[in-house]
Amino acid sequence: MTSKKSTQSTAKRTSRKPAPEVHPPGALKGMAVIVTGGESDIGHKVAMLFAREGADVAIVYSREDADAEETRAYVEREGHRCITLAGDVRDPYFCLSAVRQTVAAFGRLDLLVNNSPQSGLPHH
Repeated sequence: MTSKKSTQSTAKRTSRKPAPEVHPPGALKGMAVIVTGGESDIGHKVAMLFAREGADVAIVYSREDADAEETRAYVEREGHRCITLAGDVRDPYFCLSAVRQTVAAFGRLDLLVNNSPQSGLPHH
């Protein structure tokens, strides 16, 4: 039996459209970026565009392993390094660990794209 969440995730992955072309490419060559929510549709496209511009990408995600791996594979097909880091961005220790792992993998961290819907802020 397929779960509703699994079915929705598969449908989301198969309906993704490619990110638009950016010219001239390479504006971020040699940079390293963390994209939180990197398994989401927006996060996936952001990671794709950063890779297309020349950046190495760390994908921070909470639940969707398959989606994060799809994003990682795309970044690597673009010729750039990518790591995936599963965790909760509401946890400051996880965030510190994610930064440390990114710097260890890429030798630097230049940009943070906080795309995660889980900010830890109270809802009103």
